[in-house]
Amino acid sequence: MAETTERLLIVAGPTAVGKSAVAFGIARRTGAGILSADSMQVYRGMEIGTAQPTAEERVAVPHFLVGHVEPGEPYNVGTFVREAGGILDREAAAGRPVIVCGGTGLFLRHLVHGIFEGAPGDPAVRARIEAELRESGLDALRERLRAVDPVREAEIGPNDAVRVVRAIEVYETTGVPMSEHHARDAATRTARPVRYVVIHRPRAEIMRRIDERVDRMIGAGWIEEARALMLRGLPEESQACKALGYRELFRHLRGEAGLDETVAEIKRATRAFAKRQLTWFRGVSEAEWIDAEDGEAIARLGPGS
Repeated sequence: MAETTERLLIVAGPTAVGKSAVAFGIARRTGAGILSADSMQVYRGMEIGTAQPTAEERVAVPHFLVGHVEPGEPYNVGTFVREAGGILDREAAAGRPVIVCGGTGLFLRHLVHGIFEGAPGDPAVRARIEAELRESGLDALRERLRAVDPVREAEIGPNDAVRVVRAIEVYETTGVPMSEHHARDAATRTARPVRYVVIHRPRAEIMRRIDERVDRMIGAGWIEEARALMLRGLPEESQACKALGYRELFRHLRGEAGLDETVAEIKRATRAFAKRQLTWFRGVSEAEWIDAEDGEAIARLGPGS
């Protein structure tokens, strides 16, 4: 992590809250670029389903780490931190400000505090938990993780069985929640100076906006986008298919579910994901919460503020 004294502005928040619009407005006003901290916006060919910035927005404001990875390729927090750190260092050296915007809490945590090197594990414990996953399903496993480590559970993507299994393995092996391992590790590091802003709205309004956005995405061609990925042979176990909605759309395209049922399931899963994001951001000690409609507070935001 490069040494710097200027604070990095992070604009975070749950899905559909309007954080991208806030970051875009700040960037236009200040001449900054936007670095995406979204684990799924990195994938090419998934513009609609991951709500990537439009071509017009990318012309108006430089965007980084959007649509630069093939859908079949893995992408993890370590890759993000390396790529993001390189971009931030390069742009700072050139005197070009950058705003970080996204809702992937794990990416943001490690961008600020560095990479956690890992907690002990046990292959036998992991094998037992993986067997439980096959027998009981991911939802049941997530519920078990939520009981012992709600912070870690909240930060894991909705279809990310690997990280759920790992978090339970760490807890059962060490008796300490993985989120506490992360916190202890972070306490030994020098954090990047940031102003960490979480954009928020009333929860009912966020849920309504999620439903409306899913409808817009379907109308904008999301089904056709999913069909193109299927025709390319994208494996459902790939990292990209952990993005909300794609597995549901694949089932619909195979004739296993009707469109209304599929859309309702995507909305339900997205609302549940937003609730987990809210839980995660409430645990960020440095976070400053700003209402999405507070124009005066948002107008005071800028790189280095």
